[in-house]
Amino acid sequence: MERKPLNFGMTMLASALGVIIVSVLGGLLTFISMIVMVVSLSSMSKESPTVVKPGTFLTVDLGKISGDRTASGLQASFSDIKTVGLIDAVNAIRAAATDNNVEGIYLKDGGIQGLSWGSGTELREALADFRECGKPVVAYATSYSQGGYYIASLADQICLHPSGMVDFRGMGAEVMYYKDLLDKLGVEMQLIRPESCAYKSAGEVYTLNHMSDANREQIRAYIGSIWHTATVAIAASRQMEVAQVNAIADNLSGFLAEDAKTSQLVDQLCFEEDVRTLLRDNYAGKQLLPLEKYASNVKQAPNKAKDAIAVIYAEGNVMDGSAKGFSTGVYGDDIVKALRQAADDQNVKAIVLRVNSPGGQATASESMTHAVMAAKAKKPVIVSMGDLAASAGYEMSCMADVIVAQPTTITGSIGVFGTVPNLGKLMRQKLGLNTDTVSTNRNSNGLSGFRPLSPAAMAMMTRNVEDFYKVFVGRVAEGRHMTYDEVHQIARGRVWTGADAIGIGLVDTLGGMDVALGIAAEKAGLESYKVKEYPEEKDTFTQLAELFGESTDDDLKLLQKMHLATMWRLQDGKWQMLSRVEQDVRYVAQSEGLQARLPFVIVNN
Repeated sequence: MERKPLNFGMTMLASALGVIIVSVLGGLLTFISMIVMVVSLSSMSKESPTVVKPGTFLTVDLGKISGDRTASGLQASFSDIKTVGLIDAVNAIRAAATDNNVEGIYLKDGGIQGLSWGSGTELREALADFRECGKPVVAYATSYSQGGYYIASLADQICLHPSGMVDFRGMGAEVMYYKDLLDKLGVEMQLIRPESCAYKSAGEVYTLNHMSDANREQIRAYIGSIWHTATVAIAASRQMEVAQVNAIADNLSGFLAEDAKTSQLVDQLCFEEDVRTLLRDNYAGKQLLPLEKYASNVKQAPNKAKDAIAVIYAEGNVMDGSAKGFSTGVYGDDIVKALRQAADDQNVKAIVLRVNSPGGQATASESMTHAVMAAKAKKPVIVSMGDLAASAGYEMSCMADVIVAQPTTITGSIGVFGTVPNLGKLMRQKLGLNTDTVSTNRNSNGLSGFRPLSPAAMAMMTRNVEDFYKVFVGRVAEGRHMTYDEVHQIARGRVWTGADAIGIGLVDTLGGMDVALGIAAEKAGLESYKVKEYPEEKDTFTQLAELFGESTDDDLKLLQKMHLATMWRLQDGKWQMLSRVEQDVRYVAQSEGLQARLPFVIVNN
């Protein structure tokens, strides 16, 4: 019998049913995969303690120390490499110094860009204290980065691959300027900053094609200060003169492997298996244990102390709002909340604010500074500065009872700026786009991005940056017990190292987190205490749920109940994957208003 073709209505119905079935099956598979992901993440976040056997050497891999705070279980699960935060790494090294099962430390540097100078100094100090306990540190690398060598130079034995090198050549600074490119594109960047803030150079990369005299002066000063700290430490560890160390850098006479050994930068040229034999035969090293695993043991160790010191991490760019999902940075609302919680917690007797930030949005900076003042009224607040505590990072620090910094910390940069682009020429001459205006008032279009700022708008914005600068300087004067004029002379947007800042009153003492905690304990009258970290880490389900976008509490509870976990989010009725590009665009979009920001990061090249 001949089959009749389906009519249009039946065809559409069949197609619709097919789509529905496929969608349901796809959704079911996605649901199952999401459940598997959550179960996997949950199991990964609950790590069992690692057994530390006698004769253990801790492997400290510089490439696996990342940030101040160890990444959460969720963040870590999406990384190819298991890392540990600097503070946990330092705590682990200090614990290992008195652990009878830990025989020594095996320090590795893969030659890749390493820790910044402040972090490198903090780690180096911990390793030096470890050696003071009579335990050896043996270093090895296929190639040493300059910062890696600075850390490794304290080792009992420094070993290098026979075909490796030591990138030891001194510090330099190179700033890229965009003015000529912007001119070709027809973009004029209008820079607004206080007249006296010649050192606040962040906006100059858009308005100049070379270093200003003020910027050259401050860069020369701070890289000279960092290099002096590094060379003095290296010379002392290698039993050399500072002049000899500088001569090696000047002549590149320690760059190649044989030259590095001849110039006494390294002790042996060998392969990694030779180093392992050395550890076994000379130092009774029976097993290697990654520092990350040992640090996890130390962090999970029970502490029955009732009293606590709060450690609040403020790491990254300063921004308004609150962190969502994988977002990282110093979010004003989160830090304000953390300070309030720590101040109100009866078991918390003192607060250590760990600042590692180049600055950012002025409004968030003001909110956090106000919160520091409120917390300080209730209990001691100590600031521990990391690699950077500049601009907004310094403002939030200045009201603390005591400020602790490394000699290589970058701080100061007390100033503010704003930039407003004029895209009119680009639109007209390059893209053939024109704008016309209608307005109700004289300055209705005075802040348009398609023409120069109106005189009134420019005057208003200039007044805005001048007023904020006065507030900033005034806050520092109050917090540091100085006069306004004394602060102004060392402010004006200028950057200082911790070593130089201590002499001008911006910093109280030099050291790392251990020094800050010691001061906090002394001020609170504590002989024993536990550390309570803020902002409190969100559970896995909350972090995953936030990846969907803005969700209500009911949404989050539902997702937790259903164990849904995914890197996708629902937007406008469609599932969309969050991309790295979107995260970057979000950050740029948030960077509005006045900026109290450092324009650069100093790394251990």
